[in-house]
Amino acid sequence: MAKNKSSKSTSNTIALNKKARHEYFLHDKFEAGVELQGWEVKSIRAGKVNITETYIHLKNGEAFLLGAQIQPLNSASTHVICDPLRYRKLLLSRRELDRLVGATERDGYSLIATAMYWKNCWVKLEFHLAKGKKLHDKREDGKDKDWSREKERLMKHKA
Repeated sequence: MAKNKSSKSTSNTIALNKKARHEYFLHDKFEAGVELQGWEVKSIRAGKVNITETYIHLKNGEAFLLGAQIQPLNSASTHVICDPLRYRKLLLSRRELDRLVGATERDGYSLIATAMYWKNCWVKLEFHLAKGKKLHDKREDGKDKDWSREKERLMKHKA
């Protein structure tokens, strides 16, 4: 007899930053590993992560994740000091770091985290080179979305 597979979720996504698409024009996509402590991995497995106000800071040739909230579990050990907002180092190649430094310093881009997910047994962070939207850009995007929804409704009724 075949064994029934457990009802394990098929999604590897840990957290999403849906607000980023509204606030920024997203350009190039990057993927980086995140250097974590043991209690952080346990909290991530429990789903206690928030990356809505997260961005990446480049300092001394290294990339750091700022603003990511990983809430410690109540059962975390007492001898470890748990800081939910600490800087977390991102694991990138030298070539990627050089490209990011050039884009942020010369071209005025920001680095915005958009997703955190599992890849095999590693926690990965997806982030984009981004430029901030002005208020009129946000309004224009809203109008475009409304018009596309309206077009779909009209085409649906005609068919």
